[in-house]
Amino acid sequence: MSFSARILDWYQDHKRALPWRETKNPYIIWLSEIILQQTRVEQGTPYFFKFVEEYPNVTKFAAAEEENILRLWQGLGYYSRARNMHKAAKQVVDLYAGVFPTHYSELLSLPGVGEYTAAAIASFAENHPHAVLDGNVFRVLSRYFGIEEPINSTAGKKLFSKLADEMLDREHPGEYNQAMMDFGAMQCKPKNPDCSICPLRVDCVAFAKGLQGELPKKLKGKKSRDRYFHYFLAERDGAILMSQRPEGDVWTNLFEFPMLETSAMLSLDELQASTAFRDIFGDAQLIPIEGVQKHVLSHQNIYARFYKLGNIDTDIAKKSNWNYYLLENLDKLAKHKLISSFVERYF
Repeated sequence: MSFSARILDWYQDHKRALPWRETKNPYIIWLSEIILQQTRVEQGTPYFFKFVEEYPNVTKFAAAEEENILRLWQGLGYYSRARNMHKAAKQVVDLYAGVFPTHYSELLSLPGVGEYTAAAIASFAENHPHAVLDGNVFRVLSRYFGIEEPINSTAGKKLFSKLADEMLDREHPGEYNQAMMDFGAMQCKPKNPDCSICPLRVDCVAFAKGLQGELPKKLKGKKSRDRYFHYFLAERDGAILMSQRPEGDVWTNLFEFPMLETSAMLSLDELQASTAFRDIFGDAQLIPIEGVQKHVLSHQNIYARFYKLGNIDTDIAKKSNWNYYLLENLDKLAKHKLISSFVERYF
Protein backbone atom coordinates (compact mmCIF):
# COMPACT_ATOMS: atom_id res chain seq x y z
CA MET A 1 0.00 0.00 0.00
CA SER A 2 1.37 3.44 -0.96
CA PHE A 3 2.12 6.26 1.48
CA SER A 4 -0.96 8.27 0.46
CA ALA A 5 -3.20 5.19 0.56
CA ARG A 6 -2.13 4.40 4.12
CA ILE A 7 -2.70 8.01 5.17
CA LEU A 8 -6.18 8.04 3.62
CA ASP A 9 -7.01 4.65 5.09
CA TRP A 10 -6.04 5.89 8.56
CA TYR A 11 -8.09 9.04 7.99
CA GLN A 12 -11.30 7.12 7.32
CA ASP A 13 -11.15 5.70 10.84
CA HIS A 14 -9.77 8.69 12.75
CA LYS A 15 -10.78 11.96 11.07
CA ARG A 16 -11.97 14.75 13.32
CA ALA A 17 -15.50 16.07 12.97
CA LEU A 18 -14.78 19.76 12.39
CA PRO A 19 -17.54 22.22 11.40
CA TRP A 20 -15.60 23.80 8.50
CA ARG A 21 -15.27 20.37 6.89
CA GLU A 22 -19.01 20.29 6.30
CA THR A 23 -18.85 22.86 3.51
CA LYS A 24 -17.14 23.59 0.20
CA ASN A 25 -17.77 27.32 0.62
CA PRO A 26 -14.33 28.95 0.13
CA TYR A 27 -15.26 31.92 2.32
CA ILE A 28 -16.09 29.66 5.28
CA ILE A 29 -12.93 27.60 4.69
CA TRP A 30 -10.88 30.81 4.53
CA LEU A 31 -12.37 31.98 7.83
CA SER A 32 -11.43 28.73 9.54
CA GLU A 33 -7.92 28.60 8.12
CA ILE A 34 -7.01 32.15 9.16
CA ILE A 35 -8.50 31.70 12.63
CA LEU A 36 -6.59 28.45 13.14
CA GLN A 37 -3.21 29.94 12.23
CA GLN A 38 -1.16 29.99 15.46
CA THR A 39 -4.27 28.71 17.25
CA ARG A 40 -5.30 25.30 18.57
CA VAL A 41 -8.51 23.83 17.17
CA GLU A 42 -10.12 23.78 20.63
CA GLN A 43 -9.44 27.48 21.11
CA GLY A 44 -10.29 28.55 17.58
CA THR A 45 -13.62 26.74 17.13
CA PRO A 46 -15.73 29.14 19.28
CA TYR A 47 -14.25 32.08 17.37
CA PHE A 48 -15.12 30.39 14.08
CA PHE A 49 -18.76 30.11 15.11
CA LYS A 50 -18.85 33.76 16.29
CA PHE A 51 -17.48 35.03 12.98
CA VAL A 52 -19.79 32.89 10.86
CA GLU A 53 -22.79 34.11 12.84
CA GLU A 54 -21.75 37.77 12.69
CA TYR A 55 -20.46 37.73 9.11
CA PRO A 56 -22.11 34.86 7.18
CA ASN A 57 -20.65 36.03 3.86
CA VAL A 58 -17.64 37.95 2.61
CA THR A 59 -19.71 41.01 1.67
CA LYS A 60 -20.83 41.52 5.26
CA PHE A 61 -17.29 40.94 6.48
CA ALA A 62 -15.96 43.58 4.10
CA ALA A 63 -18.58 46.09 5.24
CA ALA A 64 -17.79 45.62 8.94
CA GLU A 65 -16.00 48.19 11.07
CA GLU A 66 -12.43 47.14 11.89
CA GLU A 67 -13.09 47.79 15.57
CA ASN A 68 -15.92 45.22 15.56
CA ILE A 69 -13.72 42.63 13.87
CA LEU A 70 -10.95 43.21 16.42
CA ARG A 71 -13.46 42.95 19.26
CA LEU A 72 -14.63 39.53 18.00
CA TRP A 73 -10.99 38.52 17.53
CA GLN A 74 -10.09 39.52 21.09
CA GLY A 75 -8.06 36.80 22.81
CA LEU A 76 -6.70 35.13 19.67
CA GLY A 77 -3.58 37.28 19.43
CA TYR A 78 -1.63 38.11 16.26
CA TYR A 79 -4.13 40.86 15.45
CA SER A 80 -2.54 41.51 12.07
CA ARG A 81 -4.38 38.36 10.96
CA ALA A 82 -7.73 40.02 11.66
CA ARG A 83 -6.71 43.23 9.90
CA ASN A 84 -5.51 41.30 6.86
CA MET A 85 -8.80 39.39 6.81
CA HIS A 86 -10.66 42.68 6.58
CA LYS A 87 -8.41 43.86 3.74
CA ALA A 88 -8.82 40.54 1.94
CA ALA A 89 -12.61 40.64 2.25
CA LYS A 90 -12.69 44.14 0.76
CA GLN A 91 -10.45 42.97 -2.08
CA VAL A 92 -12.77 40.04 -2.83
CA VAL A 93 -15.72 42.44 -3.01
CA ASP A 94 -13.84 44.95 -5.16
CA LEU A 95 -12.06 42.58 -7.56
CA TYR A 96 -14.29 39.51 -7.61
CA ALA A 97 -17.73 41.04 -7.04
CA GLY A 98 -18.01 39.26 -3.69
CA VAL A 99 -17.38 35.79 -5.14
CA PHE A 100 -14.59 34.27 -3.10
CA PRO A 101 -11.84 32.94 -5.43
CA THR A 102 -10.73 29.32 -5.40
CA HIS A 103 -7.80 29.39 -7.81
CA TYR A 104 -4.43 29.17 -6.13
CA SER A 105 -2.88 32.21 -7.83
CA GLU A 106 -5.88 34.42 -7.08
CA LEU A 107 -5.94 33.30 -3.47
CA LEU A 108 -2.24 34.12 -3.09
CA SER A 109 -2.98 37.73 -4.07
CA LEU A 110 -5.21 38.23 -1.01
CA PRO A 111 -3.67 39.91 2.07
CA GLY A 112 -2.77 37.38 4.74
CA VAL A 113 -3.08 34.37 2.42
CA GLY A 114 0.18 32.49 1.98
CA GLU A 115 1.05 29.29 0.15
CA TYR A 116 -0.38 27.00 2.83
CA THR A 117 -3.72 28.82 3.12
CA ALA A 118 -4.09 29.14 -0.66
CA ALA A 119 -3.44 25.40 -1.09
CA ALA A 120 -5.90 24.56 1.68
CA ILE A 121 -8.75 26.65 0.25
CA ALA A 122 -8.14 25.54 -3.35
CA SER A 123 -8.00 21.85 -2.44
CA PHE A 124 -10.79 21.80 0.14
CA ALA A 125 -13.24 23.91 -1.88
CA GLU A 126 -12.55 22.72 -5.44
CA ASN A 127 -10.24 19.68 -5.06
CA HIS A 128 -7.44 21.50 -6.90
CA PRO A 129 -4.14 19.56 -6.67
CA HIS A 130 -2.11 21.74 -4.32
CA ALA A 131 -0.32 20.20 -1.33
CA VAL A 132 -0.62 21.90 2.06
CA LEU A 133 2.50 22.28 4.13
CA ASP A 134 1.91 23.19 7.76
CA GLY A 135 3.64 22.12 10.98
CA ASN A 136 1.86 18.79 11.04
CA VAL A 137 2.82 17.94 7.46
CA PHE A 138 6.42 19.03 8.01
CA ARG A 139 6.63 16.67 10.98
CA VAL A 140 5.17 13.65 9.21
CA LEU A 141 7.39 14.03 6.15
CA SER A 142 10.52 14.81 8.16
CA ARG A 143 10.14 11.72 10.33
CA TYR A 144 8.98 9.33 7.64
CA PHE A 145 11.83 10.18 5.27
CA GLY A 146 14.38 10.95 8.00
CA ILE A 147 15.06 14.48 6.72
CA GLU A 148 17.35 16.51 8.97
CA GLU A 149 17.33 19.73 6.92
CA PRO A 150 15.72 22.42 9.14
CA ILE A 151 12.14 23.02 8.08
CA ASN A 152 12.53 26.81 8.36
CA SER A 153 15.72 27.06 6.30
CA THR A 154 15.55 28.18 2.66
CA ALA A 155 16.80 24.80 1.47
CA GLY A 156 14.42 23.01 3.81
CA LYS A 157 11.36 24.88 2.59
CA LYS A 158 12.20 24.04 -1.03
CA LEU A 159 12.90 20.40 -0.20
CA PHE A 160 9.71 19.86 1.78
CA SER A 161 7.58 21.77 -0.71
CA LYS A 162 8.81 19.53 -3.52
CA LEU A 163 8.32 16.39 -1.42
CA ALA A 164 4.82 17.38 -0.30
CA ASP A 165 3.83 17.90 -3.93
CA GLU A 166 5.29 14.51 -4.95
CA MET A 167 3.39 12.69 -2.20
CA LEU A 168 0.05 14.42 -2.92
CA ASP A 169 -2.80 12.13 -3.93
CA ARG A 170 -3.94 13.92 -7.08
CA GLU A 171 -7.23 12.07 -7.27
CA HIS A 172 -8.26 13.16 -3.77
CA PRO A 173 -6.10 16.22 -2.93
CA GLY A 174 -8.57 17.84 -0.55
CA GLU A 175 -9.17 14.71 1.48
CA TYR A 176 -5.47 13.80 1.43
CA ASN A 177 -4.48 17.26 2.73
CA GLN A 178 -7.00 16.98 5.56
CA ALA A 179 -5.71 13.50 6.31
CA MET A 180 -2.09 14.63 6.50
CA MET A 181 -2.94 17.41 8.93
CA ASP A 182 -5.02 15.14 11.15
CA PHE A 183 -2.35 12.43 11.04
CA GLY A 184 0.27 14.91 12.26
CA ALA A 185 -2.01 16.35 14.93
CA MET A 186 -3.34 13.04 16.28
CA GLN A 187 -0.90 10.24 15.41
CA CYS A 188 2.53 11.68 14.57
CA LYS A 189 2.34 14.14 17.47
CA PRO A 190 5.18 16.50 18.42
CA LYS A 191 5.85 14.70 21.69
CA ASN A 192 5.57 11.03 22.57
CA PRO A 193 3.89 9.73 19.40
CA ASP A 194 2.55 6.18 19.78
CA CYS A 195 4.60 4.57 17.03
CA SER A 196 3.41 1.08 17.98
CA ILE A 197 0.06 1.72 16.28
CA CYS A 198 1.32 3.90 13.41
CA PRO A 199 0.51 2.58 9.91
CA LEU A 200 3.72 4.15 8.58
CA ARG A 201 6.13 2.65 11.11
CA VAL A 202 7.39 -0.16 8.82
CA ASP A 203 9.00 2.35 6.45
CA CYS A 204 9.51 5.27 8.83
CA VAL A 205 13.17 6.30 9.09
CA ALA A 206 12.69 8.15 12.39
CA PHE A 207 11.09 5.06 13.96
CA ALA A 208 13.86 2.79 12.69
CA LYS A 209 16.62 5.07 14.00
CA GLY A 210 14.88 6.33 17.13
CA LEU A 211 14.82 9.93 15.88
CA GLN A 212 11.19 10.78 16.67
CA GLY A 213 12.22 13.24 19.38
CA GLU A 214 14.79 14.97 17.17
CA LEU A 215 12.79 15.46 13.98
CA PRO A 216 11.81 17.78 12.51
CA LYS A 217 14.75 20.12 13.01
CA LYS A 218 14.33 23.87 13.12
CA LEU A 219 16.73 26.80 13.08
CA LYS A 220 16.60 28.88 16.25
CA GLY A 221 14.83 32.19 15.87
CA LYS A 222 16.06 35.53 17.10
CA LYS A 223 16.15 36.06 20.85
CA SER A 224 13.07 37.60 22.45
CA ARG A 225 13.43 41.06 23.98
CA ASP A 226 11.99 42.07 27.33
CA ARG A 227 9.68 45.07 27.70
CA TYR A 228 8.25 46.61 30.87
CA PHE A 229 4.78 48.15 30.89
CA HIS A 230 3.13 50.06 33.76
CA TYR A 231 -0.66 50.39 33.43
CA PHE A 232 -2.67 52.97 35.37
CA LEU A 233 -6.36 52.75 36.32
CA ALA A 234 -8.06 56.13 36.66
CA GLU A 235 -11.76 55.82 37.56
CA ARG A 236 -14.37 58.60 37.72
CA ASP A 237 -18.16 58.45 38.02
CA GLY A 238 -18.45 54.83 36.90
CA ALA A 239 -16.06 55.33 34.01
CA ILE A 240 -12.40 54.53 33.46
CA LEU A 241 -9.67 56.17 31.41
CA MET A 242 -8.61 54.26 28.28
CA SER A 243 -6.15 54.84 25.45
CA GLN A 244 -5.57 53.26 22.04
CA ARG A 245 -2.28 51.70 20.99
CA PRO A 246 -0.39 53.67 18.32
CA GLU A 247 0.56 52.48 14.86
CA GLY A 248 3.89 50.73 14.39
CA ASP A 249 3.94 48.64 17.57
CA VAL A 250 2.19 45.60 18.99
CA TRP A 251 -1.60 45.70 19.38
CA THR A 252 -2.14 48.62 16.96
CA ASN A 253 -5.38 50.55 17.70
CA LEU A 254 -6.46 48.19 20.48
CA PHE A 255 -7.67 49.69 23.75
CA GLU A 256 -5.75 49.56 27.01
CA PHE A 257 -5.31 51.62 30.16
CA PRO A 258 -2.88 54.56 30.09
CA MET A 259 0.62 53.10 30.11
CA LEU A 260 4.27 54.00 30.58
CA GLU A 261 7.05 51.80 29.26
CA THR A 262 10.35 51.74 31.16
CA SER A 263 13.69 50.06 30.51
CA ALA A 264 13.27 47.88 33.60
CA MET A 265 10.51 46.98 36.04
CA LEU A 266 10.69 49.91 38.45
CA SER A 267 9.72 49.81 42.09
CA LEU A 268 6.73 51.84 43.25
CA ASP A 269 8.93 54.65 44.58
CA GLU A 270 11.14 54.70 41.46
CA LEU A 271 8.12 54.87 39.17
CA GLN A 272 6.38 57.60 41.15
CA ALA A 273 9.57 59.68 41.26
CA SER A 274 10.35 59.29 37.55
CA THR A 275 10.12 62.33 35.27
CA ALA A 276 7.94 60.42 32.76
CA PHE A 277 5.35 59.66 35.44
CA ARG A 278 5.35 63.12 37.01
CA ASP A 279 5.08 64.88 33.63
CA ILE A 280 1.77 63.12 33.01
CA PHE A 281 0.31 62.31 36.42
CA GLY A 282 1.93 64.91 38.66
CA ASP A 283 1.47 64.08 42.35
CA ALA A 284 -1.05 61.30 41.76
CA GLN A 285 -0.99 58.47 44.26
CA LEU A 286 -0.16 54.93 43.14
CA ILE A 287 -1.68 51.78 44.61
CA PRO A 288 -0.28 48.53 43.12
CA ILE A 289 -2.78 45.91 41.96
CA GLU A 290 -1.54 42.31 41.82
CA GLY A 291 2.05 41.39 41.05
CA VAL A 292 3.98 41.57 37.81
CA GLN A 293 2.24 39.80 34.92
CA LYS A 294 4.26 38.14 32.14
CA HIS A 295 2.76 38.06 28.65
CA VAL A 296 4.67 36.27 25.90
CA LEU A 297 4.48 37.42 22.28
CA SER A 298 6.53 36.28 19.32
CA HIS A 299 10.01 37.71 19.98
CA GLN A 300 8.78 39.81 22.90
CA ASN A 301 8.22 39.20 26.60
CA ILE A 302 5.94 41.79 28.16
CA TYR A 303 6.26 42.31 31.92
CA ALA A 304 3.28 44.34 33.08
CA ARG A 305 2.11 45.77 36.35
CA PHE A 306 -1.19 47.49 37.12
CA TYR A 307 -1.73 50.41 39.50
CA LYS A 308 -4.76 52.31 40.72
CA LEU A 309 -4.40 56.09 40.51
CA GLY A 310 -5.60 58.42 43.24
CA ASN A 311 -5.61 62.22 43.53
CA ILE A 312 -5.37 62.72 39.78
CA ASP A 313 -5.68 65.92 37.78
CA THR A 314 -9.22 66.28 36.44
CA ASP A 315 -7.83 67.48 33.08
CA ILE A 316 -5.57 64.48 32.59
CA ALA A 317 -7.69 63.07 29.76
CA LYS A 318 -7.44 66.32 27.80
CA LYS A 319 -3.68 66.51 28.26
CA SER A 320 -3.05 63.03 26.91
CA ASN A 321 -5.83 62.50 24.34
CA TRP A 322 -7.31 59.72 26.45
CA ASN A 323 -11.02 59.21 27.04
CA TYR A 324 -13.26 57.94 29.81
CA TYR A 325 -15.45 54.94 29.03
CA LEU A 326 -18.25 53.59 31.18
CA LEU A 327 -17.21 50.42 33.00
CA GLU A 328 -20.39 48.72 31.78
CA ASN A 329 -19.27 49.29 28.17
CA LEU A 330 -15.71 47.93 28.47
CA ASP A 331 -16.71 44.67 26.79
CA LYS A 332 -17.57 46.66 23.65
CA LEU A 333 -13.99 47.89 23.24
CA ALA A 334 -11.48 45.80 21.32
CA LYS A 335 -8.75 45.04 23.86
CA HIS A 336 -5.63 42.89 23.65
CA LYS A 337 -5.36 39.74 25.76
CA LEU A 338 -3.26 41.26 28.53
CA ILE A 339 -5.91 43.91 29.20
CA SER A 340 -9.00 41.77 28.62
CA SER A 341 -7.71 39.14 31.07
CA PHE A 342 -7.10 41.81 33.70
CA VAL A 343 -10.57 43.30 33.18
CA GLU A 344 -12.14 39.86 33.68
CA ARG A 345 -10.23 39.41 36.96
CA TYR A 346 -10.59 42.88 38.37
CA PHE A 347 -14.04 44.15 37.40
